[in-house]
Amino acid sequence: MAIGFVLVKTAPAAGREVYDIVRDMDSVIEVHSLFGEYDLILKLQAKDFNTLGQTVVDDIRSIEGVEDTKTLTGIEF
Repeated sequence: MAIGFVLVKTAPAAGREVYDIVRDMDSVIEVHSLFGEYDLILKLQAKDFNTLGQTVVDDIRSIEGVEDTKTLTGIEF
């Protein structure tokens, strides 16, 4: 199982709409609004890192209003 955290920058006034879309995605297990450079942080879960990356590129970055993302992958110790 792969875990990733995705920082999302949205267009002005698009944050709530993007929030509503991503919170209903199967791979998104948490979503929180932020203040600062990024507007949202998502916690994703996928079967592997390739699927995680594909979700970011195909599903999240394609949402209207998403301007930029930064993905951080997690590991277990």
